[in-house]
This record gives sequence, C-alpha cells and structure tokens, in this order.
Amino acid sequence: MGRRLENTRARLARYSPLKLAVVAALIGLIVGVVGLVGTSAGLAATNTEKFCISCHEMRDTSYAEFKGTIHDANRSGVRAGCPDCHVPHEIGPKIIRKIEASGELWGSITGKIDTKEKFEKHRYDLARHQWELMKASDSRECRNCHSREGMSQERQSEKAWARHVKAKAEGTTCIECHFGIAHAEPDGPGPQELFAKPAASAPQ
Repeated sequence: MGRRLENTRARLARYSPLKLAVVAALIGLIVGVVGLVGTSAGLAATNTEKFCISCHEMRDTSYAEFKGTIHDANRSGVRAGCPDCHVPHEIGPKIIRKIEASGELWGSITGKIDTKEKFEKHRYDLARHQWELMKASDSRECRNCHSREGMSQERQSEKAWARHVKAKAEGTTCIECHFGIAHAEPDGPGPQELFAKPAASAPQ
C-alpha cells in the first residue's frame, strides 16, 4: 500500500500543479453536471400525477375524491393536479418537500393507510398536516395559479370581494377559507378554528 502510494505521488509529480488543477476542475465539472442532470430527472419523474397515484393508497382515496372537482375539470380547461397543489414550484422548497416526502414511504411500506378504513382513521391528521404546511407557506401552491393582484372586482360577487379585501387586510391566507375543495372535508376543527387569531382584549 505504501509503495503504491509513493508510485502515485511520483507519477503526479511529473505534471505541473496547473495541469493537475485543470484536470481536477474538469472532473469536478463532469461529476457536477451528471449529478445535476440526475437530480433534475429524478425530480421530474416524481413530480407527475401518474407517479403520485402509482400507490393504491392515493389512487383509491384522495385521487378518487379529486376526480370531478373544480380543480380536475372546469369550463376553462385549466387543471391543477397533485403536484400543482402539493409540491412547491421553486427548486429549493421543492427539494425540501421531496426529502420530507421520502419519509412518508415508511407509511406505505408499513401499510399505515393501505385500506379505506385505515385512511379514514387518519384522514383528519393527514388533512391537518397539509393545512399546516399551506398555512406556513402562505398557501404558496395556491398562489402559483391564483393571485390577489389578478382578481377582478367586477367578476366577483360583492360578498366575495368584501371577504377577499378583509382577508388581505387581516393577513388571512387561502387555506383558512378555501379547504375541502379537492378532497372530502374531515370531521374535526378546520383551518378557521385551528388558525383563529386571538380576539383583541377589551380596553380597561
């Protein structure tokens, strides 16, 4: 081992430090490009609706509920599938979400929700977890398609416009009012109760 190391050092000593640095940089560049392409390919492959429903846990429950909703089929033909609502579009948050989702594989392996009965048992916890994620991100995935700036007062009812104006003033995010749209609403406190702001104390 020692002789082999000495021979390697002797061979490297024949080349100038500049040449060695160039070769190392080229190798690093190639490895980096391969890693980047591989990561991009992996993200793309796992960011499709087909991939999401490849597990029967999702196909037979959440996806079955989603079919026919306004996000699935509507007059404009603009469709929001699983990744549109549940995966960030920005690369940083997307990678973080993918890492978090890899931990959910354990639930699939152990059969945590592999029957409709088990799914119903955990429905509220699953929904609450998603609500909390959306609350923490200010409903980031909703706002990838919907923007307050793009809302037209003329095309909304007076009641809806007043609520949106109030929500903006109070810092209320989409999920606090718009939930149970693509999936059945579970029993238990919803986002409005969970994220209710404490009432201001009366002046003394």
